[in-house]
Amino acid sequence: MHDELHVECIICGETKTAGEGIRIISEFICDSCETEMVRTDVMDAKYPFFIHQLKQIFIEKNA
Repeated sequence: MHDELHVECIICGETKTAGEGIRIISEFICDSCETEMVRTDVMDAKYPFFIHQLKQIFIEKNA
């Protein structure tokens, strides 16, 4: 669902209220994912997943 009130988090894929996170360019990251990313050490196994998901922000969807 994509409207002004509800957006999908690019990291977890869950639909959240637009005010419960941040927008980077045209994508949304929910508060929970933002907090987890900030606290994740670069040596953590989940770190590459976050990097991969964030790269999706800069890849054109219709390329």
